[in-house]
Amino acid sequence: MTIQKPIFLTSAIPYVNAEPHLGHALELVQSDAIARYQRLRGRELHFTSGTDDNSLKNVRAASTLGITPAELVARNGAGFLRLAQALNVVHDDFIHTASDARHAPAVQALWQRCVNSGDVYKNTYRGLYCVGCEHFLRESETRDGKCTVHPQPLEVVAEENWFFRLSRYEQPILQAISEGRLQILPLERKHEALQFIAGGLTDFSISRSRSRAHAWGIAVPGDDTQIVYVWFDALANYLSVLGYPNGELFQHYWLNANERWHILGKDILRFHALYWPGILLSAGLPLPTSLRVHGHITSQGKKIGKSSGNALDPWRLVARYGVDAVRYYLLAHLHTSKDSDFREDLLRTAYGSELAGKLGNLLQRVCALVERNGVTIVTRNLDAPLCELAWHTERRVARAFDEFALHDALRAIFELITAANRHADSSAPWQLAKQENFTALEHCLSSLVYTLRVTARLLAPFLPATAREIAARLDPQPKLGAPLFPALPRA
Repeated sequence: MTIQKPIFLTSAIPYVNAEPHLGHALELVQSDAIARYQRLRGRELHFTSGTDDNSLKNVRAASTLGITPAELVARNGAGFLRLAQALNVVHDDFIHTASDARHAPAVQALWQRCVNSGDVYKNTYRGLYCVGCEHFLRESETRDGKCTVHPQPLEVVAEENWFFRLSRYEQPILQAISEGRLQILPLERKHEALQFIAGGLTDFSISRSRSRAHAWGIAVPGDDTQIVYVWFDALANYLSVLGYPNGELFQHYWLNANERWHILGKDILRFHALYWPGILLSAGLPLPTSLRVHGHITSQGKKIGKSSGNALDPWRLVARYGVDAVRYYLLAHLHTSKDSDFREDLLRTAYGSELAGKLGNLLQRVCALVERNGVTIVTRNLDAPLCELAWHTERRVARAFDEFALHDALRAIFELITAANRHADSSAPWQLAKQENFTALEHCLSSLVYTLRVTARLLAPFLPATAREIAARLDPQPKLGAPLFPALPRA
C-alpha cells in the first residue's frame, strides 16, 4: 500500500490596514473546504493562515488613525482571526507576523540563506511604487499614471536597497511551471505566469530604507538602515508558521510533505509564482507543488476592496443569513477562479429556493414520512438510477476539487438533490402510505435516505454544520426536527 505523505495548505495572509471584508471571507472558506475535503479522504493535512503586519500601508493607516502600527495590526489582526472563526474556518495555526516570536528569526534565516547563495546585493533603484500592491511597477503596468488595481497615484521612489538576483532563477522557475512540478490552477493563471517569465525576470528590491518604512518591520541582518521588504517578509510566513529553520513541523510539513499548496488571489500571483520560487531555490528549499488562484468578488463589475470604498461586510451577512448560507453562496454562486459579482438579492434567493426549498424541504418531508409511518430504512434493493447518480456525483465532486472548481462540486451536489426531489415527486410516497403499499414506501424512502446521507457526506467540506445536522437527523432512523433553514424575515 502506498503511504501518502502529508499536505501543507495555506491561504494568503492579508494586509491589516482595515477590517476584513467579504473578499477575505471568500479565500478563507475556499481554503477551509479544501482542508476539510482532504481530511475526509483520510489525508494528513496542516492548514494555516495569518496576517501580513509589516507593510507600509499598515504604517500609513495607523498614522491616519493617530495610533501606532503595533496597535493597528493587533486590533485589525484580531478581526481577521474572528472572521475565520465566525465562518467556521478551522486552522491548525494562525500567525501574526509582527507579534509571533517565530517570524522574525525565520525571515532572517531565510535572508541569510539567500546571502550565502550569492543572490543578495546592494543597488540604487528609481521607480514608480504602488503602496497598495507594495510593489514597483513598470510603465506597462500602469494606466494614466496609476496602478490598474489601486486608484491612488503612484509614488516616485529613489533609494539604495538590497536586491535579490531573481534573474538567476528564470529557467528553473520556467521549467518547474512548464513541467507541472509547480502546478498553477486554473490554466489561464499558469499562462499568465509563463507570460511574466517570457518578458524576462529581473532582479527586485528586497529591502526598504528604515526612514521610508518608518522603522516598522524586520531589520535586514547586518544592516540596521534597511527594513526587509514586505513581500520577502510575508512569503516567509509559510515557513515561519512551521518553525523554520529547525522546527519539527517544518521538517514534516515542508521538507517531507508530498504536497505544499497555496491558495491565493489572482492579484498576488506574481509574488507566489515568481518571487517565492526564486527565494526558495536560492535557499535550497523545496518549491510549493500547487498554486490555486481564485478570482475577485466584484460589486457592479468593480473589485471590492478597502481602497475602492465598496467593501462588503461579512459579519452582517452571517448575522442575517447564517454561516452555512454565506459559505454556500460564496462557494456555489461565485466562480472559484474567475471574478464574480456579489448580489445580496441572489444570496437571499439561493437561501430560499436551494437551501430551504430543495435541501431543507427534502429532508423535512422524508423524515416526516418515515416517522409518521414507522418505516424501517433498509440499505438493499434501492432505486438504481438514484444510487448510480450518487456514485457519479461523488466522482464529480472529487474531480472538481482536483481542478479547483468548487462551484462545480456544489452544482453536482445540488443536481443530486434535485434528482432526489424529482424521485420523491414521481414516486409520491405520501400516496403509497395512504394506499398502505408499505413495500414500495420502504423502497422509496430508503432510496431517498441513502441519497440524503450521501449528500450530507459530500456537503461536509462546504456546509459543515448543515451536513452534521442532516447526518444526525438520519441516523440511526430519520427523525423530524426544526427546518434546516428557517424562513427569513422580510428584507
